Amino acid sequence: MAYEQEQEVKADHDAAWSDMAKRLMIALDYPDVASARLLMEKLEGIPCYMKVGMQLFYAAGPEFVRELKERGYSVFLDVKMHDIPNTVKGGAGSITRLGADMFNVHAGGGKAMMAAAREGAAAAVSANPKLNMPVIIAVTQLTSTSQEVMNGEIGIPGNVDDTVVRYAKLAAEAGLDGVVASPQESAAIASACGPDFRTVTPGIRPAGSSMDDQTRVLTPGQAIRQGSHYLVIGRPITAASDPRQAALTIIEEMIQA
Repeated sequence: MAYEQEQEVKADHDAAWSDMAKRLMIALDYPDVASARLLMEKLEGIPCYMKVGMQLFYAAGPEFVRELKERGYSVFLDVKMHDIPNTVKGGAGSITRLGADMFNVHAGGGKAMMAAAREGAAAAVSANPKLNMPVIIAVTQLTSTSQEVMNGEIGIPGNVDDTVVRYAKLAAEAGLDGVVASPQESAAIASACGPDFRTVTPGIRPAGSSMDDQTRVLTPGQAIRQGSHYLVIGRPITAASDPRQAALTIIEEMIQA
């Protein structure tokens, strides 16, 4: 009986480990493919999301996204589109045809622009049923944006939290699947938009690590308890002396939370 209970506990842990690993997004913030591949070798076997941002995408292009898909990874293409609706619609179609599992737009572009992103992705899937509909999310306020910057430089009055929730509601009305926001705002977003409206949260810093250029941060465990669906983590893993161990430690913290 003790052995059976031990096996059940192990099976439960393995299932939780797989679930949390898939909710961890590694930010491949590298200037070239070679550096990204080196990290991927160290993380081999961990079924995490890979986030390809502007730096790497502009350097490596669509082929690297295809390579990640061939390796079995889910890909978040973090290009933060912000343009007129027709241009965003075309860009969304191209990203969908590329096979990205998730991409984002800026909520500040307005409801019509966000709706156009969904229309472009849906049109691509309609034209080719073999494609999967990507998860489309909107950036609310960057986690590097402080209250002072938002009010004094960007020119948006009020509290950061209120602005984030307002943008999240707008994204939901536009038919998007979720938002990018600080983990500090996940609970408020869930309250305003429902628990199934996804929150993708950068600004994750394990206890004792440097905040770098982030201002609104939480630890991985705190973020999960606040209701974050996905945790975007870059430098605490990519700049660690042992990236694999850093990732595994974070996944365990997510499980415990």
